[in-house]
Amino acid sequence: MSGAPTAESVRDGYARYLMPTYAPSRTLVRGEGVRVWDVEGKEYLDFAAGVAVNTLGHAHPALRQALADQAGVLIHVSNLYAHPWQPKLAEAIVRHAGPGKCFFCNSGAEANEGLIKLARLWGHAEGRYEVISFTGSFHGRTLATLTATAQTKIQKGFDPLPEGFRYAEFNDLESARAAVTDKTVAVLVEAIQGEGGVRPADPAFLRGLRALCDERRLLLMFDEIQAGIGRTGEWFGWQHAGVRPDAFSMAKGLGGGVPIGGIWAAPAIADTFQPGNHATTFGGTPLACAAALAVIHTVEADDLVANARERGRQLREGLQSLAADVEAIECARGLGLLSGLVLGEPAAPLAAALADRGLLAIPTAGNVVRFVPPLTVTSNQIQQALDIVSAACAAVWPKSGRTA
Repeated sequence: MSGAPTAESVRDGYARYLMPTYAPSRTLVRGEGVRVWDVEGKEYLDFAAGVAVNTLGHAHPALRQALADQAGVLIHVSNLYAHPWQPKLAEAIVRHAGPGKCFFCNSGAEANEGLIKLARLWGHAEGRYEVISFTGSFHGRTLATLTATAQTKIQKGFDPLPEGFRYAEFNDLESARAAVTDKTVAVLVEAIQGEGGVRPADPAFLRGLRALCDERRLLLMFDEIQAGIGRTGEWFGWQHAGVRPDAFSMAKGLGGGVPIGGIWAAPAIADTFQPGNHATTFGGTPLACAAALAVIHTVEADDLVANARERGRQLREGLQSLAADVEAIECARGLGLLSGLVLGEPAAPLAAALADRGLLAIPTAGNVVRFVPPLTVTSNQIQQALDIVSAACAAVWPKSGRTA
């Protein structure tokens, strides 16, 4: 590629030089707040937010300043040496999660891989290593985490898969109980399944899992990759059910766009990993930690957890009102600013119609359009998005009586 980028030149560059793991439909070149612009100058409301990553939106002043300041001081030293930003970040997480200790890595898949290793090491002396996960889950793309992901479409072609994983039905406590064996060491669950179709866990189900884990001396581990850092209207998704995890993973929204992942573990198991058990070269760099601290401090200062709760309610109420007029819409569901519009047919055509009209959203689980705007989204921007959804529905299903 040379000269000013065009949509065509970028597509050509992808085709020539990048493995075809994605098929991006639009070329984005600039963002500010909740809006992005493509290479041709078209403006969009970004309700994809880097797949629930851009907690503060695009080019937020606090994040920009933190990155610029930190880049001029210290970017990377490796974990062979201590630096002050890791304990500061861990302290900030503990402030909202409760007493425990953290480990920092680079991504959600790494964080979940770390949870699995933590559980196996904790149970190793007793010969326990099996982890129970749930249908519709998504935990990553490494061999262990795609095996923990109970979706055959994610696993297809990568067998033989690692052993040590058993599956139960999501929101079915008796199914989870039946999956426990004398080899089971942990249960891994999402408080709300994002990739699985924006399906919230029943609070009673999560409380039942806590009781089951206590009864059978298992670890209860939460995947908070998509739900964490305020997105659901609580700092962490498990807080909606009032349960206490033994450990949980985080990533996505933690760095606001800068790659960082992490694990929190309760005091009883927080020292399971010792030197030589687990490691990462890039995890918890000064730069990534400074970014995450800027995100957390801004979420706190601007009360963005409450904003996620209120704006999420506004969005779902607006989406649900469409269901009365559009036969193809079954319902709207979610928690906070992790919302899904559930259709009775494939979601891709509606997602494409939304993008054509200036709203980016993500089709998932075949028939769900997922909306995950930045936590900074305003009431007016939610209403603009709802107006676009209404117009797109009229275009995709003209019998709804609306005009595009």
